[in-house]
Amino acid sequence: MTSSTASRRATGPARVIARAAKAPDALGMFAEASAALRVLLPYDASVWRATDPLTGLMAAPVRAENLDEGGCAVYWECELFTENVNLYRDLAEAPEPVASLREATGGLPARSTLYQRFMRPRGFADELRAVLRVGGRPYGHLSLFRAKGRPAFDPAETRLVAGLATPLARVLRSFAEPASHPPAGAPHGPGLLLLGPSGDLLSANDEARAYLDDLPAGPATPTALGIRLPAWVRATALKARAVADGHDRGPARVRVRTRSGRWLVCHASCLREAGGAPGPSAVVLGPAATSEIVPLIVDAYELTERESQVTQCIARGLPTGRIAHELHLSPHTVRDHVKAVFEKVRVSSRGELVGKLFTDHYAPFAEAGTTRPRVP
Repeated sequence: MTSSTASRRATGPARVIARAAKAPDALGMFAEASAALRVLLPYDASVWRATDPLTGLMAAPVRAENLDEGGCAVYWECELFTENVNLYRDLAEAPEPVASLREATGGLPARSTLYQRFMRPRGFADELRAVLRVGGRPYGHLSLFRAKGRPAFDPAETRLVAGLATPLARVLRSFAEPASHPPAGAPHGPGLLLLGPSGDLLSANDEARAYLDDLPAGPATPTALGIRLPAWVRATALKARAVADGHDRGPARVRVRTRSGRWLVCHASCLREAGGAPGPSAVVLGPAATSEIVPLIVDAYELTERESQVTQCIARGLPTGRIAHELHLSPHTVRDHVKAVFEKVRVSSRGELVGKLFTDHYAPFAEAGTTRPRVP
């Protein structure tokens, strides 16, 4: 390693984080972080993915650099059905959530199904992947690829990315703040997509089309129905099939944030045919319930567990004395927690706090779906 390379690696991570933190949204953050990281750690292609921090599944947005659209389904089929090296679910729980393929296979990448089916056909010789996690929750995935003929990722590069995993996850987490204005003309019923065993789109209702139109840009596959199907929708459907086949576990459920700031939940399940064989996968899209989003919003403001408890009590309208009684705290301690919450959420009153965390985000959608007949 030259002295100039060592100098860049010593000061470069701070520049990666600084550029990421200035981005207006997650997709912009991926672009800024990638441009800065490429200077420190050259790579030929990359994928930056937001994930659902509650399930670890790929969500939106996704930024794929120098990769064709056709490979996403192959990548996730390997991850969910056949791969046993550097699985994201394992990295999310590992002491260091970063690993390179060549190091993990002892320099024999052909042991990996991902290498055989996805990487080698595209001319890639190594992958360095990371789970961007903070507070025990995964907020994103990062995949860096090097082409054949280039050196494999070395331990110093692995450590460099490991040092970025938590700071970048914190930036991603910050984008979970709620929107203040509802989208115009947003659907109120569930969106339904039916996908075949290979992930091809068979049918979709009008509500699903409307939800998909409001999703962030990212890798997507054209379909015969004229819909570009986002990669994360196909991945969620494949997850449901993998669970049904016994290759994976956990819910095929992911939360995503639309361009207009609305939180959606996407749930997939594998249908069974008359004889019991796995059939198509049904994917349902709809507004996320408050209970599913509150943990994400609370995390976005970096509230402690106790501050979160106090905030939920405030949302219920409890006075300081009642909060102190329920949480077994002194009134003085409760007031200290309230002050800390106000500073983190950037509000000055309890009403403003509830409005920013809950009412501003959910009340407009509830109002839009409310019927107000006049009866004698």
